[in-house]
Amino acid sequence: MISIFSRRSLFKRVSAIFPVIRLPVGALRFELQNKDGFALPVNDIFPTQPPELVREVVTVSHFDLKRVRELVDARPSLARAAWDWGFGDWETALGAASHMGNRPIAEYLIAKGAPPSLFSAAMLGQLELVKAFVATQPHVQRIRGPHSISLLAHAKFGGEAARPVFEFLQSLGDADPESPVSLSDKEIVALAGTYVFGVGSSQQIDVTVDQRQGVASMYSPLTWTRKGTMGRPLVHLGERSFYPAGAPSVRIRFNEDRDGVLMTVNDPELVLTARRKEEAK
Repeated sequence: MISIFSRRSLFKRVSAIFPVIRLPVGALRFELQNKDGFALPVNDIFPTQPPELVREVVTVSHFDLKRVRELVDARPSLARAAWDWGFGDWETALGAASHMGNRPIAEYLIAKGAPPSLFSAAMLGQLELVKAFVATQPHVQRIRGPHSISLLAHAKFGGEAARPVFEFLQSLGDADPESPVSLSDKEIVALAGTYVFGVGSSQQIDVTVDQRQGVASMYSPLTWTRKGTMGRPLVHLGERSFYPAGAPSVRIRFNEDRDGVLMTVNDPELVLTARRKEEAK
């Protein structure tokens, strides 16, 4: 059974967890002049593209064609922009449009130089191209896109125009993502909370519960969020072992001992351990 986002539910999720900081198109410049006309030092990240614009163009490529045009018309290279949402969950601007089924944005980005992909082809209903990928690279239909969203889901989001692609992928028998291992209410309560791995205010991880998330997608109801960053939905593999959306090689594990609940994160080597804060009794 396929379990994937509806475009509306995913749009709401994107709007809620991908806050957009709208910057004037010409606001980020590497060499500025002060009021007396003297040149200021070139920014240390030059010639790298401003990360604020990279994140914004990937974010708005989910849903805002007008803003995408403003950004890309001013900086054409942003059509190829990619952003890491966490743990190597890389997403391009075209990838964002593709898993939202946003054909106008996808077609605009491709026209501006974004490299087409298997996922954009599935959403756009390009059946022969998808078939060629499958014939050339067996089992490519099992590869997941940004946030671990399946190729089959991309075809579904393409609507009626992509129905032949959806039906073809379904006929292969293994394009449907596996369902996550369920979590009991008792386990959810046992794992949710704030985990500490240092003394700084940002050295905390919140594991929070969103039951709608578990129902609407392949994710569990738990979200992993380091203070000050974007939350990552967790996929449960069983025995309290998870991976964050878009990063299947990462493992986040929870174990109980006499001191409470201990979280370990491997990416792929051990990155950190964090202990859940227990409420004072």
